[in-house]
Amino acid sequence: MLFREILSNPTKIALIVLALVLITATALPLLRFDHWWIRVLDFPRKQLAIAGIVLFALYLYVLGKHRLYDSVILGFLLMAVGYQLVKIFPYTVLMPKQVLAADSPSGEGTLGLLIINVQMDNRASEALFALVDDYDPDVILTMETDDWWEASLRELEENYPHTLKRPLDNTYGMLVHSRLELIDPDIRHIIKDSIPSMHMQVLLASGNRVFMHFVHPDPPNPLYATETTQRDAELLVVGRDVGKRDRPTLVAGDFNDVPWSTTTNLFQSISGLLDPRVGRGMYNTYHANNPFLRWPLDHVFHSAHFKLVRMATGPAWGSDHLPVYIELRLTEGAELEQEEEGADAEEAEQVDEKIEDGKQQEAE
Repeated sequence: MLFREILSNPTKIALIVLALVLITATALPLLRFDHWWIRVLDFPRKQLAIAGIVLFALYLYVLGKHRLYDSVILGFLLMAVGYQLVKIFPYTVLMPKQVLAADSPSGEGTLGLLIINVQMDNRASEALFALVDDYDPDVILTMETDDWWEASLRELEENYPHTLKRPLDNTYGMLVHSRLELIDPDIRHIIKDSIPSMHMQVLLASGNRVFMHFVHPDPPNPLYATETTQRDAELLVVGRDVGKRDRPTLVAGDFNDVPWSTTTNLFQSISGLLDPRVGRGMYNTYHANNPFLRWPLDHVFHSAHFKLVRMATGPAWGSDHLPVYIELRLTEGAELEQEEEGADAEEAEQVDEKIEDGKQQEAE
C-alpha cells in the first residue's frame, strides 16, 4: 500500500531520489578516504546547500499526506543543509574577519601579488598583459605555463626583471616575475618529480624580507590523480615547514582544493597562517566560464605579520580560472592583534600520517 502510494506520485519519487543523492553527497566527504570522487564533493558546498534548501521547500509543497518516511527524509535533508552552511559560513560577511584591514593603503612595507592560472592551451597573452597593467603587482605568479607562455611573458621582464621559471607541457609549469629582488630562489619537487613548487624570499622596499611559497598540486580528477593522497601531502609538507618559522610568510597558488576541506583546514592549522577571505567572501576562481559551478581553488595564506590592503578576483580573460590579486601591508605589531591558528596533537599526528602516505604512494 505504501509503495503503491509513493509510486503513484512521480514528482515525489523524483524529490526523494534527489534528496537521498544530496544527503549522500554530504555524508561521503566525512569518510577519511582519498578517492577523487569522494574528495571532489568537498568543492560544491554552496551549490549543495542551495539545492538542499530548494528541495526541502519543494518536498514540503508536494508532501500531501504525511508519513514517517517523509519526516526521516526531511530531517536528514535539513541536517545536510545545516552542515553545508556551517562549512561555508566562515567565508561570509557574517563571520568576524580573520585578517584586519590595513590602516594605510600604501608604503614601503606593501606587497602586491597577482596569481594567474593561465590554462596551458589558452593563448590570450594580451589579455594577461592587460591584467598586469590594471593591478600593477609587485610579484606575478603564473601557473600551467608551458614554453609558449614562457616566451610570450618575457615582455614582462622589462618591468619585472627578477624571475624564477619552470615551464612544462604537463599543466604544472610555473613562472614568477618580480620587480622585487628574489633571495635564495629555489624550485623543489616535494612529492612528485613532475610537479614543481617555488620557494624564495622577496626584499621589500622597506628592507624587510618575506618568505614566499608557491604550489600547484594535482587535482582530484581521474585524468590526473584518482586519489588526493599526494596533493594533500604536498600542501601539508609546505604547511608544516612554514609552521616552524616565525617570519613574514606567504603561501599561494592553485591548491586544487577548497578552503573548507579537511586538508586545507589541516594546512592552516599546522602552518599557523591566516586566510584573508574569512569574514569577507569566498573569492571563487574556478570555473571562470560557469558562475553557477564555481568555487575557490586559488589561495593566498599569510602570517599574522600582515594586514590586508585589498583582495579581489579579476575578470574572465580567456583562462578557466579567474585571477586573484592581493595586496598586503607588513605592519608592526599586527601579530599581536590577529590570532593565528594552531594544530593540536591529534591534528599534528594526522598531518604526519598524510605526509607519510603521500611519500609512500609516490615511492611505489
